[in-house]
Amino acid sequence: MTQHRAIQPGRAAVITGAGDGIGLAAARTLADLGLNVVLADRDEAKLGAALRSVATAARDGAQTLGVACDVADFAQVQRLCERAFERFGDVAVLMNNAGVAGGGHAFENPDGWRRVMGVNLGGVINGVHAFTQRMIDEGRPAVIVNTGSKQGITAPPGDTAYNVSKAAIKTLTEGLAHTLRNTAHCQVSAHLLIPGFTFTGMTRRAGEKPPGAWTADQVAAFMLERLAAGDFYILCPDNDVTREIDNKRIAWAAGDLTQNRPALSRWHRDYTAPFEAYMAGEE
Repeated sequence: MTQHRAIQPGRAAVITGAGDGIGLAAARTLADLGLNVVLADRDEAKLGAALRSVATAARDGAQTLGVACDVADFAQVQRLCERAFERFGDVAVLMNNAGVAGGGHAFENPDGWRRVMGVNLGGVINGVHAFTQRMIDEGRPAVIVNTGSKQGITAPPGDTAYNVSKAAIKTLTEGLAHTLRNTAHCQVSAHLLIPGFTFTGMTRRAGEKPPGAWTADQVAAFMLERLAAGDFYILCPDNDVTREIDNKRIAWAAGDLTQNRPALSRWHRDYTAPFEAYMAGEE
């Protein structure tokens, strides 16, 4: 498969939240393509196991480096950047992927809110601030991939804190992409990864992989395919939800504003039947 021009053997990738899930799958996939990979995670035990896994997958002399890092702490992310450039002299791929859930609804669990916002949004902001200018200055093709979520677009009831963090990542990444493409001589592009239902560390507690879920490896492979195609919005399907279904759900969510419906009308009892008819193509 043709790869994005930044994905070349001997170049380097930095991935946060690389201890498991999508981050670890991306690290293995890139190492298999011959990239040097810097894995960052705040859980040192998971990081050690991940390093062994990625080293086994590495080809063409690719090397690995593990850095314990709490992405909510800007000083630690700056140190991550320094370690990556000191070791490999180059960053072709920055994947701001670290994330947590469990914040809560709009007026509960303030500590949970601070944790979710600090890691999910703060971690991406810190990564963008620590790495972007240096990647531009390298003068080589490079990509910044920020991991968002469909929950940041359709905002289902439940973990409002998580939804808010992922909605903000979407807005941040859109603004970053605009700035980069309007920066003279810049060869760095930004992309928003939007996973579907994925069996990861956050979902694995439920037991065996549900039939409807994709694996993290499928998400990593799809990400590389869509990077090669030049997509900004890397909207992943899964085994239950097609791109067509996603498009209709996203359009319905936008319609709450344009049609002045109640917020989150998809889950409003007065709109159950209209939403079902819309999804069935009866409207």
